[in-house]
Amino acid sequence: MTPPPEDSVTNGEPRRHAMLSGAKAMLPILIGIAPFAAVAGLAGTQNGLSIAETAALSLFAYAGAAQVAALDLIGDGVGAGIVIATALTINLRFIVYSAALAPTFADERLPRRLIGSYLLVDHAVPLTLTETHRRPPHDRVTFYLGACVVFWCTWQTGSLIGSLLGSLPRIGVAQFAVPVSFLALLAPQLRAWPRACAAAVGGAVAVTCAGLPANLGMLLGTATGIAAGVATGWRSADREYKP
Repeated sequence: MTPPPEDSVTNGEPRRHAMLSGAKAMLPILIGIAPFAAVAGLAGTQNGLSIAETAALSLFAYAGAAQVAALDLIGDGVGAGIVIATALTINLRFIVYSAALAPTFADERLPRRLIGSYLLVDHAVPLTLTETHRRPPHDRVTFYLGACVVFWCTWQTGSLIGSLLGSLPRIGVAQFAVPVSFLALLAPQLRAWPRACAAAVGGAVAVTCAGLPANLGMLLGTATGIAAGVATGWRSADREYKP
């Protein structure tokens, strides 16, 4: 009997099994992601982009919350520099995610690293890190890719459906879809005190400074929210480990 190719089996398990495991692990999360993806598509066509332009942005930018925020700013006529700065600020968290996944991808070839970086989303990081002691490194990468691919397909499909809906005549509810979707994503994350503090301080500063030019209100809110969260987290950690 001819053994399977070396690159198709890792530690006795076909790679397709690891990929399917990643996809299955992501499925429950997609219940909340599909509506948010539709909101991203809706935001595109409601803010002046065509269906094709919205689909292209979703494919090439693929930035989730930053994508929606950028579309909202474009609809308000904000300059390109501010839109880019806002998107980059929101996406700063991916630097931390990349550092966390770096050991997993350390022995991978460049094409898989590039694919992994393009597909990187918040939800795939904890799913993959939980596999650290369950699978060999190469299987963890395949697991990660399986989770990310099913997420990507759901996002692109939902975004396309949303852009089609957004191309219909503007209705009042559509104007509230973006902020409501952000609140729906934010609420489950506020169980820890540092996160709640960061959200409260950042939101208060952003609302207070909303009238500042060049979208500085949101940027200041982001910066102060991060600072408040970090400071609160350090204080909580200090109290926890203090003898």
